[in-house]
Amino acid sequence: MSNYCPRIADLPSSDRPRERLVQVGPKALSSAELLAILLRVGVEGENAVRLAERLLSEVGGLAGLQRATVADLCALKGIGEAKAAQLVAAIELGRRIAADTADERPIIHSPADAANLLMYQLSGETQEYLYAILLDTRNRVIGKPLEVYHGSLNTALVRVGEVFREAIKVNAAGIIVVHNHPSGDPSPSPEDVALTRMLAEAGKLLDIELLDHLIIGRHRFVSLKERGLGF
Repeated sequence: MSNYCPRIADLPSSDRPRERLVQVGPKALSSAELLAILLRVGVEGENAVRLAERLLSEVGGLAGLQRATVADLCALKGIGEAKAAQLVAAIELGRRIAADTADERPIIHSPADAANLLMYQLSGETQEYLYAILLDTRNRVIGKPLEVYHGSLNTALVRVGEVFREAIKVNAAGIIVVHNHPSGDPSPSPEDVALTRMLAEAGKLLDIELLDHLIIGRHRFVSLKERGLGF
C-alpha cells in the first residue's frame, strides 16, 4: 500500500492542483503542483504531481528545468515530445515576460530591483554573462540591459570601453554591472573585486558612476557595493 498513488481525478477537489490554483491562486501551490498542471496527466504508477516531483528531482530543480531542452526532457521516463514541448514553451514565455518587463523603464531603488531585471534569465545560464544596466539621473533604466560579454569571464578579457560604450552614447548618468556565476554560488571572487575596482575608476574618469556590481547565482545575488568590495 505504500506505493499506492491515486489519480488526480480521484482526489478531493481541494487537493487537485488545477482546482486549488483557481480557488487560492498560483502562489499557494508548490512547484511540483504547478508543473503537474502543465503535464496534465501522469504515467502508470505516478499521478501528474508525482511525475512532476520526479522530473524536478532528475533535472536538478527549477534551474535545471529552465536549462533543459526538448531532447533532455524526452529522455526522462513519462515525458514525451508533447509534454516536453509544453514545458519548454512555458519556460520561454516566462523568459519573454521578464524581458518585456525590462522595457518598462523601472526606477532602481535597491540592488534587488536591478537584480530582478536579469535574475530569471541569468539564473539558468551555463556560461558567464556580463550585462550593463544604464540609468539616467533619476535612476530610471535606459533601454534594455545590454549584453557586454559572455564566456569565461576574467578581468583581462573585459574591455572597459565595451562596458561603457553605450552609456556614453546615451549620456547615461550611472551604470550597474551584472554578471552570473553558473555554479550557483554568487560569492565574489578576487577577480570580481578587481573588475569592480577597474570599472569604478573608469567611471570616475568618464563621469558615469558605477552604482553597483551584482553577481547572480541560483536565484540569489550579491551586491559588491553593499559589501564594500571594489568601491
